[in-house]
Amino acid sequence: MTSATVTAAARFGRAASRVPDVVFRSGSGVLAWVAVGILGLLAALLVANSGQALAKFGISFLTGTTWDPIAGIYGALPFIIGTIASSFIAIVLATPIGLLTAIFLAELAPRRVAIPLTFTIELLAAIPSVVFGLWGVFVLGPFLSRTVEAWVVDTLGWIPIFAGPPFGVGLFTAGVILTLMILPTIVAISRDMITAVPDSQREAMLALGATRWEMITNAVLPYARSGIIGAVILGLGRALGETMAVTMVIGNRPQIPQSIFDSSQTIASQIATTFNEASIGLQTSALISLGLVLLVITMTLNVIARLLVWRVAGPQGTS
Repeated sequence: MTSATVTAAARFGRAASRVPDVVFRSGSGVLAWVAVGILGLLAALLVANSGQALAKFGISFLTGTTWDPIAGIYGALPFIIGTIASSFIAIVLATPIGLLTAIFLAELAPRRVAIPLTFTIELLAAIPSVVFGLWGVFVLGPFLSRTVEAWVVDTLGWIPIFAGPPFGVGLFTAGVILTLMILPTIVAISRDMITAVPDSQREAMLALGATRWEMITNAVLPYARSGIIGAVILGLGRALGETMAVTMVIGNRPQIPQSIFDSSQTIASQIATTFNEASIGLQTSALISLGLVLLVITMTLNVIARLLVWRVAGPQGTS
């Protein structure tokens, strides 16, 4: 075999070995653009089908407070406030609980406790939302009305946002239900980020005489903060779009709530409860416009959260 033949064979072998890489890179790129295309197509369809309502009401669709199909008046502000308020309550409650739970599972709990407890928490994600809703209606709502809500009204009722009466149905109950539904996401991802911190980080802090708490707060959490923020972002996305469980406990009153115990309604619950009975034309267009608003809110909050990750985590958050 001549040297030219050997060289050609070597070149052919190198080219053949690069074929899987090229195929994988090209396939991954195509699928990534397909995902972007699906999102763009969804947005385009929502814009096209909501044109009638947007053309008639314009910006007043976002600022209007009246939703009256009989009079042909549609305002989305009560649903926007209900969506954001219930999700905010859920994030405020779920973030500290989820983070502390993840720290316990990753750093403090013995293995024989951490493994079954982790499995149990992640199992919450498999429970259908309608089951959460039924439990909220028959168990959680009455319990909250007699205990937490009654105590808050008696103690802080002089503040308008905490005024009663506590019915056990409203924004607060919906926020608690959403808290339980997004906890598995926050706990699972935060735990994975904490366990991914190199042991050298922990050993260095302990070698310097730090306590276990100082090691966790000064070495582990700063290293995993970008992943923890990402977990909160995913939990927020789940809370914004949840439909059935929230519909069953929020009260479904299309008015701006004056306190966290008032009945309210979210964008998703309004679409779910009225779309099947909606008349073709302006009402259907208004409901599709609500879906477009929800998409914009979700995308905006995710962009803001991503910018927050880059700013807080620095180069580590972009890796």
